[in-house]
Amino acid sequence: MKNDQQTYVPDPEVASRLLEWYGREGRDLPWRRTRDPYRIWISEVILQQTRVAQGMSYYHRFLELFPDVAALASAPEDLVLKCWQGLGYYSRARNLLAAARRIVETHGGVFPTAYADVRALPGVGDYTAAAICSIAYEEPCAALDGNVFRVLSRLYDLDTPIDTTSGRRTFAALADSLIDRQRPGLYNQAIMDFGALCCLPAQPRCTECPLRDRCLAFAARTVDVRPVKQGRTAVEPRYFNYLHVECGDELVLRRRGAGDIWQGLYEFPLIETPEPVEYTVLAAMPEFCALFKDAGTVCLAGTVKMPVHQLSHRAIHAVFYRIVVERWTPSLREMLVISRETLGDYAVSRLTERYLSR
Repeated sequence: MKNDQQTYVPDPEVASRLLEWYGREGRDLPWRRTRDPYRIWISEVILQQTRVAQGMSYYHRFLELFPDVAALASAPEDLVLKCWQGLGYYSRARNLLAAARRIVETHGGVFPTAYADVRALPGVGDYTAAAICSIAYEEPCAALDGNVFRVLSRLYDLDTPIDTTSGRRTFAALADSLIDRQRPGLYNQAIMDFGALCCLPAQPRCTECPLRDRCLAFAARTVDVRPVKQGRTAVEPRYFNYLHVECGDELVLRRRGAGDIWQGLYEFPLIETPEPVEYTVLAAMPEFCALFKDAGTVCLAGTVKMPVHQLSHRAIHAVFYRIVVERWTPSLREMLVISRETLGDYAVSRLTERYLSR
């Protein structure tokens, strides 16, 4: 049913049942044992696009290295990215660093308490600001993540697409009408856990659901088609030809610049092509020839074609060529020449990490 213009009447029974369920079934997670906004912030950013099981070790490691805002703000970007390696979506790490520096410069190193100030930090959106302010400061800010969208769309059988402006307004109003204003932090954690553990995307546990008698989608048998999305962004294929160049015990890396994926991470020299190419074709390209001019003997020592590396809007088709040269050329020396033993000190993409582990 269409609900774009509907005004929602608060239903305290929903919050009451969710909090009762959470008291029995909620997960005991380290960031739920604190009101420290810094630790809550770190956990929320890590858990964007990351499962709890994977994010747990990163959370502990991150806090060991950067126990407070000041420690993070003073850290070099390379160290922050290296600590983040394997989580993907590296803009999250860069934004954490930028936000920490903003807090030091603008707020005297004290994490802001006002929602508007938290929301203004780099990389902090509506959801993250609401989660931090409700959990740390008990501000009645409803947090809307993927789990909450799913729960609300099923509870009210909403067919308004969640990835539209009108959809976000509809769900924000609904979420605000339901939040427990005396215990907003606990409520937000309860409904998020409920979506993660009971109201699952596939095979939801409807028989165990404390809201089943109130769930309009369950009554209408539309649970499997909620929530609704307007459409997905087309996935762009890209073809990466990596040159793993070695000379003796040394190899070369270069750092990715701004404006593309994996900004700030290190990788082997890359030639991107509009379609797959054989090595013989690649080796005849002007870009390849310029790199290896005056290198003496150039020997292809191995080829590894990687499985397609899927990102949110891109499919990376990568081939790594291990090339041994007699001597470094000026073009290669302009990059970062390192010893093989220090390769692990540099933050690389998950794709390169997978290649190196083969």
